[in-house]
Amino acid sequence: MSARYTATRTSLRTAGIMLIFTVVFTAVMSQTYRVTQPAIEASQVQEKMRLINEVLTPGSFNNELLADHVDIGPTPELGLDRGGRIYRARRDGEPVALILEAVARDGYAGRIQLVVAVGADGRLGGVRAVSHSETPGLGDYIDPKKDRDKTRPWIAQFAGIAFSDVAPERWKVKRDGGAFDYRIGATISARAVTHATSRALAYATRHGRELFEAPTGTRL
Repeated sequence: MSARYTATRTSLRTAGIMLIFTVVFTAVMSQTYRVTQPAIEASQVQEKMRLINEVLTPGSFNNELLADHVDIGPTPELGLDRGGRIYRARRDGEPVALILEAVARDGYAGRIQLVVAVGADGRLGGVRAVSHSETPGLGDYIDPKKDRDKTRPWIAQFAGIAFSDVAPERWKVKRDGGAFDYRIGATISARAVTHATSRALAYATRHGRELFEAPTGTRL
């Protein structure tokens, strides 16, 4: 038997083994995905509702909120380069609030992703930082779970505020001549969230009627 024949046979056998391994591995991964996907989706739904219940008063709406939404394309006002989704809270069919995704691009360590609830009356229901990379122990107080003041977390100051209370030009931290508190040594994080919240409130105020009236699933 020639060395060339032996090498060819070895190569074919190795290729066959790799093919079988690939097929089996793909089948196992596919089955694992099918088994775990419902649990993953349920977890994602639970996390979304947890955030929504933090920015909206529980019981203030009775529609199937996660099924009542519109999608928007790239929206610079909200810092959304690829667009996003806006959920609509209703009670007995009447508008209650919009829940918007927003991004503050100018955080100390980069992008700060937010969820902002704006009531049909033009008042903020609440704001939460969904993800960020702000400095631990310094700028991360924008997340109420990491804020040392558990009685009144920094981000809670936005709840219930409307432009009729604080004019648009006053949506700045006090260090910049605005109306909102900040923490000494971590102004940039507070400034970024305050500006992004103002832009989200302005967007919801300007487009509220259109957003509430659009058919579910519409891309605006």
